[in-house]
Amino acid sequence: MSGEVPGRSSAARRLARGPRPESVPALIGRSCALVGLVDIAAGVFPRFRHSRMHAIAEVLPGALGPFAAALSLSTGVLLLLLAHGLKRRKRRAWRAAAVLLPAGAVGQFVYRHSILGVLVSVALLVPLLRHRTEFAALPDPRSRWRALANFVLMGAGSLALGLVIVSAHPERTVGDPSVAERLTHVMYGLFGFEGPVAYRGDTSWTVAFSLGALGLLTAVTTVYLAFRPEHPAARLTEEDESRLRALLRKHGGRDSLGHFALRRDKAVVFSPSGKAAVTYRVVSGVMLASGDPIGDVEAWPGAIERFMDEAKAHSWTPAVMGCSETGGEVWTRETGLDALELGDEAVVDVADFSLAGRAMRNVRQMVRRIERAGYETRVRRVRDLGEAELDRIRRAAEDWRGTDTERGFSMALGRIGDPADGDCLVATAHRPGEQPGPYGDLKAILHFVPWGEDGVSLDLMRRDRSADPGMNELLIVAALQAAPKLGITRVSLNFAMFRSALARGEKLGAGPVLRAWRGLLVFLSRWFQIESLYKFNAKFQPRWEPRFVVYRASGDLPRIGLAAMQAEGFVHLALPLPPALRRRLPRRPCAHDRTERDTGRPEGSDVRTA
Repeated sequence: MSGEVPGRSSAARRLARGPRPESVPALIGRSCALVGLVDIAAGVFPRFRHSRMHAIAEVLPGALGPFAAALSLSTGVLLLLLAHGLKRRKRRAWRAAAVLLPAGAVGQFVYRHSILGVLVSVALLVPLLRHRTEFAALPDPRSRWRALANFVLMGAGSLALGLVIVSAHPERTVGDPSVAERLTHVMYGLFGFEGPVAYRGDTSWTVAFSLGALGLLTAVTTVYLAFRPEHPAARLTEEDESRLRALLRKHGGRDSLGHFALRRDKAVVFSPSGKAAVTYRVVSGVMLASGDPIGDVEAWPGAIERFMDEAKAHSWTPAVMGCSETGGEVWTRETGLDALELGDEAVVDVADFSLAGRAMRNVRQMVRRIERAGYETRVRRVRDLGEAELDRIRRAAEDWRGTDTERGFSMALGRIGDPADGDCLVATAHRPGEQPGPYGDLKAILHFVPWGEDGVSLDLMRRDRSADPGMNELLIVAALQAAPKLGITRVSLNFAMFRSALARGEKLGAGPVLRAWRGLLVFLSRWFQIESLYKFNAKFQPRWEPRFVVYRASGDLPRIGLAAMQAEGFVHLALPLPPALRRRLPRRPCAHDRTERDTGRPEGSDVRTA
């Protein structure tokens, strides 16, 4: 790292103290949720409405006159919907609550003449208004697909809650209706029609109004989400990409992950001087950056400050995945966040690499065996490939991906052969003389992105499942041997999660805690390729560079982990759609992954990160 990182500005020092306390918004959000649950219980369960608890619940917003059950249920659902937004300091949630609570107070006074009911509504409204400046967060990126998600989720919730409502009056139900009849009654009731289940007395009106209120809430929220102005998630514009490429030409040698900032499904914030930038994606309310900031290290604090300002403006949880030790030090010093070692990146220095020696015996034997089988390798820059061959490589990489979901975020570029990526490196394996397949004699592909002027970083690895095992070893060795002619002195391979724990845990003298932790990692390797990826990397005798995750609080780590797995493609939280409709949906710009990488096993599964 050249030069000292400058001292923090006053704004950075404010950031170091962390965001303003969120205790008031969190308390108001929890209060909203509690009132909502009480109102729902009062609207659903008749015994609760006649209990001592209901004497308290009656003075909560939502218990208004002869339609108390339906109104209580509606208000409870609305308050539950608002609670999460209030906890996240969302301005729109505050506005809705500020309207709902006075309406509840007026209703309490007009319908029930309840002074206590008015006081309870006002007691909730006063802190809401007093701390209104706390609720300034902007809306999250959205699209109209959220309306479909709302319809499915609210519809399912309404069906479940409606079944409880229909079944909550056994002493007033006529006969013994079956589950199918109850579900039919719920379906009819959500649309405002009378169903097959009959009740004695006024219970039928209570059930009808409650089901109608649920159906109305589902319809109104879905229509609102469908017709509100579109606000799509941010994407990298051509101007942003041009500015990032200019920064990478000057400072791209600092971080092996720098070129992955050019993924076109990321957004970017620049420092005030424009000399540094941070790229990110928002996933499930987590603002995920990856790698180190791009550009001049002197300008990193300005870009980091802009990143934190953006996170605060939207009430997103800030996090950084896979930053270097230097990057982690700057992030933690400038923001007051914390850092945790995530794993190690395997980096091979070309000058030190050799197939000679006992340590490289397994790799040497595997490579020679494959070469004797008639395989050939070619290592070229993308700009040196013809369009027909590039198209064949793209189609093969897509066909050999091995998963339905595109993977990769922090260590994947998401494309091959773009005209702007002419410096990228492609290593291919061929088997001449064999019956040509759909991609000719092409059998395996490695794709590398530039790492400054004298390095490359592994992006993806794909191979034909019918090819011999060991394609990865063959192509990595071929790339390392061709590197000097291409002016390459260092090659970044894979990222091995929890590598140090695996390495120390198997050594003589490791303590019981370390051995137990290693045992757990080995167990998890049955589903996530943790140990196998570490062992695969170790074959090439690399040096290990630690990588870190930066986070705000320990309680955020599960949420950050889930968001990272979603971004990398390991977890896909989407509505189940028919294959025909799924094929018509627009695809993300990322098309290839660095998170999976072939370990040379016969099945040829790809693995990049665990």
